[in-house]
Amino acid sequence: MSTVSTTPAVSTAPLITKDRVIDWLGIAPFIIFALLFLIIPTLYLVVGAFLTPEGNFTLKNIGDLFTPTILSAYWISIRVSVASALGGALIGFFLAWAVVLGGLPTSVRSTLLTFSGVASNFAGIPLAFSFLATLGRTGLVTVFLRDWFGFNLYGTGFNLLSFFGLTITYMYFQIPLMVLILTPALDGMKKEWREAAEILGASNFQYWTKVALPILWPSLLGTTLLLFANAFGAIATAYALTGSSLNIVPILLYAQIRGDVLHNANLGYAIALGMIVITGVSNVLYLMLRMRAERWQK
Repeated sequence: MSTVSTTPAVSTAPLITKDRVIDWLGIAPFIIFALLFLIIPTLYLVVGAFLTPEGNFTLKNIGDLFTPTILSAYWISIRVSVASALGGALIGFFLAWAVVLGGLPTSVRSTLLTFSGVASNFAGIPLAFSFLATLGRTGLVTVFLRDWFGFNLYGTGFNLLSFFGLTITYMYFQIPLMVLILTPALDGMKKEWREAAEILGASNFQYWTKVALPILWPSLLGTTLLLFANAFGAIATAYALTGSSLNIVPILLYAQIRGDVLHNANLGYAIALGMIVITGVSNVLYLMLRMRAERWQK
């Protein structure tokens, strides 16, 4: 009488193959880059926020975040980020809607998307110089309005080196970023939804308020949060445009770590930790809303 072996077969396939090694080597540059420029510096900041210059544990740096000067810097940064994010989201939404659903020629869409890809990455000193040359006290637009129309822009109280001026400058890269992120969401709107609404007798206004906007709302809110995080961490544009005249968190952080008068590296680490927490929460909420929006587009 023969017996059948019930012992499971053991796979002899090697766990590490040549193809798998090549695959890991392909993403190795990204892993190294993330470790050197993101993960390790973040851990260094987190640890340094709880240390004294001598290397002893302390909570004083965290407590100093609640001093009036630092709280004021956080509040101004939040206000600038919220204002530029809302302005960029509103204008960017209508631009994206116009090129995707507004019936504009295909050439307009391709031109706008190409420009948006460039403008969303145009920041720092070049952007600050461009706005100073355009809307500064001796800028092209300012002089043109004064000489040709007798309108003194700065006589109205406008000041480019202010909260309002910085918000407008940030919107230069916020608007195209909104266009780039929201365009795929608008492309994902199915024609069947509008047709079904029209068959049921819904007007265009009812379609947008009852169908389209509820579906797009996670994408709209999530992208606005991403714009907020994008503006909150920007420093080069603000520093080149306003110097130290506007007390925002990135400039205060720079002064604490690199400045001669306010030099306190560990307090700077604590300020950076606060920025990481705020931007981290914004990005997590963005990812959650993005996953919710993608469920509607499947």
